[in-house]
Amino acid sequence: MEDREMFKATCADCGKACEVPFEPKEGRPVRCQECFRKNRPQRSFGGGGRGGFGGRRFDRRPREMHKATCAECKKECEVPFKPTEGKPVFCKECYAKKKDSEDSSENF
Repeated sequence: MEDREMFKATCADCGKACEVPFEPKEGRPVRCQECFRKNRPQRSFGGGGRGGFGGRRFDRRPREMHKATCAECKKECEVPFKPTEGKPVFCKECYAKKKDSEDSSENF
């Protein structure tokens, strides 16, 4: 393992001199390891401690859908974003075809 460059700093909480593995920036508090451990926010894993997604909770409300016309097949479809005038919108099927053809052309 490579040795990290350490920088001298003063803990914003207890005032002790310490070393940190990043360059302290003015206006941003630095904490020694002890104070950092005391003040670190508790992690929540959204599944009763069974993994989750990096501590983030996902709100599964239905997404707002917007009507659009597919630029490829001209079918009316719904998309989970507000279409921007002048930018093409594709239905699921045409988007999948377009994405597949782009992916296969990257291999050459």
